[in-house]
Amino acid sequence: MTADAFLLYGTQAVGTEPVRLRAGAITADFVNGNLRTIRHGGIEVLRAIAYIVRDRDWGTYEPELTDLVIDQDAGVFTVSYSAMCVGPGGSRLGFRATIKGSANGRLAFDVSALPESDFETNRCGFCILHPIAGLAGSPVTVEHTDGSVVATKLPLLIDLWQPLKNLRAITHAVRAGVSAECRMEGDVFEMEDQRNWSDASYKTYVRPLELPWPYVLPASQPVRQTVSLRITGDGKMPAAAAGDEPVRVELGQAGPALPDIGVIIYPDDVDAALASLPMLSALGPQQLMFHYDPTRGHGLDALQSYARLAAAYPAEKTLECVVSCAGDLDTELSGVADMVRKAGLRLSAIAVSPSVDRQSTPPGSAWPQCPPIEDVYAAAWRAFPDIRLGGGMFSYFTELNRKRVPAGLLDFVTHCTCPIVHAADDLSVMQSLEALPFITASARAIFAAKPYRIGPSTIAMRQNPYGGATKANPHGQRIAMTDRDPRHTGLFAAAWTIGYAARVAPAGLEMLTPCGFTGPFGVLASSGEPAEEDAPRPIFHAVKGLCELAGHTHVAATSTDEGRVAALAGRSPAGRTVVWLANLTPDDVAVDISGLGAGSDSPETWEGEIWDGRIASDMPPEGLLGRTVLSMMPYAIARIRLNG
Repeated sequence: MTADAFLLYGTQAVGTEPVRLRAGAITADFVNGNLRTIRHGGIEVLRAIAYIVRDRDWGTYEPELTDLVIDQDAGVFTVSYSAMCVGPGGSRLGFRATIKGSANGRLAFDVSALPESDFETNRCGFCILHPIAGLAGSPVTVEHTDGSVVATKLPLLIDLWQPLKNLRAITHAVRAGVSAECRMEGDVFEMEDQRNWSDASYKTYVRPLELPWPYVLPASQPVRQTVSLRITGDGKMPAAAAGDEPVRVELGQAGPALPDIGVIIYPDDVDAALASLPMLSALGPQQLMFHYDPTRGHGLDALQSYARLAAAYPAEKTLECVVSCAGDLDTELSGVADMVRKAGLRLSAIAVSPSVDRQSTPPGSAWPQCPPIEDVYAAAWRAFPDIRLGGGMFSYFTELNRKRVPAGLLDFVTHCTCPIVHAADDLSVMQSLEALPFITASARAIFAAKPYRIGPSTIAMRQNPYGGATKANPHGQRIAMTDRDPRHTGLFAAAWTIGYAARVAPAGLEMLTPCGFTGPFGVLASSGEPAEEDAPRPIFHAVKGLCELAGHTHVAATSTDEGRVAALAGRSPAGRTVVWLANLTPDDVAVDISGLGAGSDSPETWEGEIWDGRIASDMPPEGLLGRTVLSMMPYAIARIRLNG
């Protein structure tokens, strides 16, 4: 890596470098006490085996490891360490872990935990992640805790609850003639479909959610769990992939129109936005989304401030309106409509959702008290008869999947996503892009061709459906469930945003909201960042590019390695094609762009720019003639415009 870490991540802190473990055909990355990217013969078998301790708000403890020992030779590796979690009031939970992998296809991860005092937790134990690429919809064999064995399939569309319960073991095919059995001992396990939260995995975890939580681990009572992986069969080993081969990008068939791009605006953002109108115009969003929440004291003043910004910037305006449902619905929503008129705010659409629907309803819990959603929509129609009405969830697809709104009463459906609900390391955030096509396919299966919006969807979490609040992050760390993520200010967010737009483009969204304009979710820098205050963050260039593509015809752009390079292409009515590329990795990546028709004929056929850890710069066509390979630095984004 040659770029400065702050420019890439918004912080000088870099992620923990994994230790590659190897035993014969098995490889695994050891990171912060857990295993990631467990492969056999180069094929990912499990995405992770992790021992997780969560607090009452589903936050994850990150204990410091002690007595860490790692030994490995050609046929075996062993790891051992100790760790301690310190909870509220000084409660303490210590545990000892051992990991062993062998060339005979066996891997075991064993943990013995001992609470020094009563220890409150929402979960304490193993989480096992099966990847979704190549496994979604595929056959598996399941052994239950009662000893029964059942042949079934992993869900293709996203399961709203737990597809598999009372688990003891899961077996799936790794490749022809080779299978992997994952066995879990020490407690009752079940599986949830983590694609609901845009995680790229099926997660098998300890302790069924229908049991009460939080719960208490009694002092001095040991808790032991073991996860073992057994790979069997004599199938042919795949040929080793050439890791230094360029990623090739090619164009395919035309598809639906690319969506309008929106930015989310909160009342506190308006003055800064008005002070930076030239930058807002340069960004060019087609939609402004105004957030209105009476449970947070928003009233006429907020709507008047929105009206000032709406008058200053010509765009479509949608009011994201939280409905408190504290009294008569007609009184509440007609009151909002009266204030909108009094403020002089001209809206093109309103999206409504009850306040309580922002909270999750895990298995075994009752949905919070709320008027029938049909009544909420009917009151909204009566209050706003002349503009489009949207509904869905202001939280995540999880909640929309579990409480499916009557779309026939709406002009559009909407939801958000967040990649740091469960994990916040760089790899997990980028891998979350893999889940997006499953989210859009599942939404389309529920709501068919109903106009469909996503967002605001940012790396940071704007509201926590799974606890009392988002997590504070005063030191700018990589932590789950925080409303401040340092990577939003770095090039990382620009690459993630291009990758996000590329993954949802085939769904034919009406609107995508990937950011705010100012503030922690915005595209402009604030104090303490490398750039001057109110200067564009790297994400500005990505979002500006998406704004320019709005309404263009989506052209399928395939990448031979979507985990490393994302590609998004659109064709204008005049027939000019624009391609955006994003390096999704912390390493330099070579990209073969000959499949775009660029660089092989003459400099007049194309032009482009690249944004990397240094500066934005032109890509001189003559520099690519005859070789058509673009070198992209970590998390760089690039735009290539094909002439004709």
